[in-house]
Amino acid sequence: MTAIDDIKSRIDIVDLVSETVKLRRSGKNYTGFCPFHTNTRTPAFVVFPESGTWRCFGQCNEGGDIFRFVMKKEGWDFPETLRFLAEKAGVQLEPVTPQRQQTEQVNERLQGLLEEAVNFYRHHLLQTPAGQPALAYLTKRGLTQATIETFGLGYAPEGWENSLQYFRGKGYSNDEMLRAGLVTERQEREGTYDRFRNRIMFPIRDAMGHMAGFGARILDPNDVPKFLNSPQTALFDKGRLLYGLDQARKMIRSQDQVVIVEGYLDVIVLHQAGFSNAVSPMGTALTEDQMRLLKRFTRRFVLALDPDAAGDKATLRGLEIARQSLDHNDEIAFDARGLLRHEARLQADVRVTTLPPGMDPDEVVLRDPEEWRKILEAAKPIVAHVMDTLAAGRDLEDPKTKTEVAAQVLPLIEDVPSPVERDTYRQRLARMLKVDVRALQGVAPAAAPGQRRKPVIKTERPGRRTQAIPATSGQRAAAMEAHCLHLLLRQPDIIYQVDRFLQQNGLGRFSEADFELSDHQQIVHLLLESMAQDRLEINKYLQENLPDSLEDTWQALTVDMTYGEPTSEKRFEDLVRTIMDLRLLKIDQSIQQIRFLQEDLQDQEENLDLNPYQELIGQSAQARNRLEKALAKPLIPD
Repeated sequence: MTAIDDIKSRIDIVDLVSETVKLRRSGKNYTGFCPFHTNTRTPAFVVFPESGTWRCFGQCNEGGDIFRFVMKKEGWDFPETLRFLAEKAGVQLEPVTPQRQQTEQVNERLQGLLEEAVNFYRHHLLQTPAGQPALAYLTKRGLTQATIETFGLGYAPEGWENSLQYFRGKGYSNDEMLRAGLVTERQEREGTYDRFRNRIMFPIRDAMGHMAGFGARILDPNDVPKFLNSPQTALFDKGRLLYGLDQARKMIRSQDQVVIVEGYLDVIVLHQAGFSNAVSPMGTALTEDQMRLLKRFTRRFVLALDPDAAGDKATLRGLEIARQSLDHNDEIAFDARGLLRHEARLQADVRVTTLPPGMDPDEVVLRDPEEWRKILEAAKPIVAHVMDTLAAGRDLEDPKTKTEVAAQVLPLIEDVPSPVERDTYRQRLARMLKVDVRALQGVAPAAAPGQRRKPVIKTERPGRRTQAIPATSGQRAAAMEAHCLHLLLRQPDIIYQVDRFLQQNGLGRFSEADFELSDHQQIVHLLLESMAQDRLEINKYLQENLPDSLEDTWQALTVDMTYGEPTSEKRFEDLVRTIMDLRLLKIDQSIQQIRFLQEDLQDQEENLDLNPYQELIGQSAQARNRLEKALAKPLIPD
């Protein structure tokens, strides 16, 4: 992951823009008045959380990502903006060195090794006699053949060197297998042996679907531990990964909710039953890094924990000051105060639900999917869950019990940032304990000296419309932008021919505005700058003036063409067509979003002046017609 990607993953574009622009929810997106031009009638500024981009559909007709927004707002160049956002995100900027490039190449090779491992374990599960007990176990747990294939499940055969010998035969070294977490070093003598043996294998991928490591479950009840994960590696950091997120991200965004369960099979069976918004922190306490990752897709979290993990014992344990010393390897620890702090910092809605005694989520949904749906609907806010859990089975008529429960719950209430919610919880606690609410206010702990409560950012409830730009449009645009640059950087002077064709057809010249990702915009800017000077050769100018922060992007864009070098005519046709397709995609997005804005505002204002919106749609439609006419012509360079 580049520094730019890391910064984007840590900074939520809605939070960033909300610092200076008042936004309101509109379906899956957010709208407001553009901060870059005067306008108090038409809120045509839209933020798209899914793609991490923004666009003004009005006078500016500009857009981009968080970098472009800050650059335009502050008037900074890209390096200044990069430093500012890196500091804001807590990302350490490091110069691109040969060593760093080598590390990235090593990591790519390790990912390839892990993909080979997925195939190796899948083969042993589906096509060997030794894998039949594992396959029978998965079938018994309710998994279909299609589900097993979808999640890439496998079986690690018994023996100490099965995978070791196999991957050696594939050209991988012992050191690479160690770095990937597939083998373990021998203690008594030199050498390595298979880390995973006689276990069901669960491939673990990052949010983008890249292999990171494995989780492994025993088949022999005498083996220990029950679950064994890959060790900490350059690719595998359990505190920053969530099992199933690569499969769940689309449904999480669609349903605007994520369900967090404990086990691999819980996730898989829920997905199989159509509840595809489930993920798992793989048996450890949910970290804020994981919640920040999920926040890119939703702010509504439901923790579906089993009774042992979310019950009385674990709840009390989660409130102890010294809980860090406890071993949480075997269950999700319910840290109520930690979750409340995460919830406040992330401005999220975190709820908790528990399951029927002795049942896991996969067992519930296999028994009755509707029962699972009702369990989720009954999820309670953290404080309410703790309150009810502590009260269950206790004698609330006993004054000492009242005091104990109040002492546990009041610190949680004080951690809630909203004064309205705090007051509501105090009243609820007072009714439950049958005491005067003023008695609770009198004993509530005060905030620590100098501590200031974080202000609550109010947001509108989602509107009735959930339509938005298709979820894949941002990815499509990014891929098309990269393809344009891949073609351009191998023959920069082709821009002259492209510009002539565009202008002959009444279309604007090729420019940075054709791109939305800031790193792509900066490379186009540098490319056009190189062609406007005559001091150095174009490639020499580019090499001397490329910022270190763009080195990773540059390397990715200058690799050899996958299917060989095209002819000049083919390159021209491909480039022009891709540029115009990019413009068409943006125009279609504009028309669709303007219509959504118009409908949304009509619901709120009966006598809304629709003329500005109709004018914008008309202008977009005219631009679309010009593009379609140009695309219908033979794309031949002069």
